[in-house]
Amino acid sequence: MALICELDEQWSFVGSKARQHWLWYAYNTKTGGVLAYTFGPRTDETCRELLALLTPFNIGMLTSDDWGSYGREVPKDKHSDRKNIHPTD
Repeated sequence: MALICELDEQWSFVGSKARQHWLWYAYNTKTGGVLAYTFGPRTDETCRELLALLTPFNIGMLTSDDWGSYGREVPKDKHSDRKNIHPTD
């Protein structure tokens, strides 16, 4: 069965808000389990790193917000920029 996976990123800071640290992660929308994560700047390169970590999984659809890196890096045939698409049981 192909998974529906949601991509997201969040940031925190150390000492100063100017020193942002980003966590990028992908999780299974059905179980809520995290499939992969990486740390890095909010760039296309870090998005590609996260996508590379997902290659062992049978991903049928990737959902995300409309952050530009997702639109540029996620394969168009597997991407929806509508978050929270849940499979029917």
